[in-house]
Parts: sequence; structure tokens; C-alpha cells
Amino acid sequence: MVKTPTYLGEITTTTTTSSSLLAMVDEDQLVDVRRDGGGLDHPTVIKRRFTSVLIVSALSPAFVWTWKEFTGTSSSLLALMGIRFEGLIPAVILPLLLTMVLFLGPLIQLAMDYPWFWNLCASDMRWMRNQVVAPLTEELVFRACMLPMLVPFFQFSYTAVFGAYTAFIFIRTGHLVGPVLCHSFCNYMGFPAVNAALDHPHRPTVLTCYLLGVLLFLLGLFPLTEPAYYSLPTPVCTLAPPGLDSLCAS
Repeated sequence: MVKTPTYLGEITTTTTTSSSLLAMVDEDQLVDVRRDGGGLDHPTVIKRRFTSVLIVSALSPAFVWTWKEFTGTSSSLLALMGIRFEGLIPAVILPLLLTMVLFLGPLIQLAMDYPWFWNLCASDMRWMRNQVVAPLTEELVFRACMLPMLVPFFQFSYTAVFGAYTAFIFIRTGHLVGPVLCHSFCNYMGFPAVNAALDHPHRPTVLTCYLLGVLLFLLGLFPLTEPAYYSLPTPVCTLAPPGLDSLCAS
């Protein structure tokens, strides 16, 4: 019979508490929608949602600190959460570059169809939600706060490929900024419009860029997230069990 570590219950409790807080935010969102009748894109609903998620995000580090003190983990709280100066510049550039390479086809398609698509409006509450608040708060809670507590037990249960991808970046780089920027970029791009690409006037060029982007992404996935670029070993990798050796290896 395998003996369960004594502090596994602490991790389960902490994760459950964090999930409960997030559930409260979702319930609050539904109440706001019913009250204002404007849907999720109503400015009042978005502002209330901002307040809710910012409160949850502010509380989340306290759970990581509690777990850290309980387990005697030697890394600092900020380092575990991916907030550190070592390797910061490559962490800002390389993961985002890798993600943009994956979207090479959609980027070329957008550039052809909407040359002005890079224009952003920071005063638009929906843009603030999708490109700033959502990426920052979701990556802070799910990657920076939950992942360090789950890594030692390899208890991953991803429901989306994107969650696994940002977790991969966080583990390999040890930085929060990379997942946040990639999350924001993917929110802006959305799911690739493959059907539109198939019917595009410049279909050969667009489809070639789609395939080239996927190929370059696969070729650059491990080289551009090389832990040595980000100050080896990354804090999360110091907690990794033998099963994650290949993921953390330089």
C-alpha cells in the first residue's frame, strides 16, 4: 500500500479553497448578468467581474505561502510564482515569439484581410478584459499559484491543450510573464479561421503559412523554452518528481 504524504491533504485543501473562490466569482458573474440584463459584455458586468477576479488573485498567493511554510519549501514565494528577475528578458520575448510562430498562418491572413488589425483600444472594457485582466488573473491563479503545489505530485488534469501549453511554458521558464503574454495574444487571435483560409483568394500562400507556422512551432518548442536561458534550475523544476525530469532538463 502506497503511503500518502502527510501534506497532500494540505495541498488538496488549498486547491479546493482556491476552486471555491473561483466558483464564487462565477456565481457573482451570473447574478450580475441577471441584474443588468446586458450579458457578459455589459460594461457594468465587466467592471464587477474585474473586482471579483482581482480579489481572488490577491488572495491566491496567501495559499501558496501557507503551503510553502507547511512543506518547508526553500524557494522564495515570488520565485515559485514565477516573479523574478533572472532570465526575465528571454521570458518576455521567446515564449511569445514561439506562440506567434504557431499563429503565422492566421497572422498573415489577418494582415491581408485587415491591415489595421493591430490597432487596439485600451478604453474598450472588453479589450481590457480579454487582453489584460483575464490573462493576468487566470495565469496568476492557475499557473503561478496552483502549479507549484501540484508539480511535486504530477497531479495534472488539463481540460484544454492551451492550459497544458501555458503550464509547459511556466515550468520550463519559471516565469509568469511568458504565460500571461501568450494568453493575451491567443485571446486576441482566437481560434484560427481555417474555413476562411480554405476559401481565401490567396489560399496557397495562407495555407503554406499555416503549415509552416505549425512546423516551426514544433521545431522551436523545446529550444526556445530551454531552461538554461531562464536561470537553471527554474524554481518550479526544483520541486519536480522524476517523471518530470525530461520536461525540466536543459
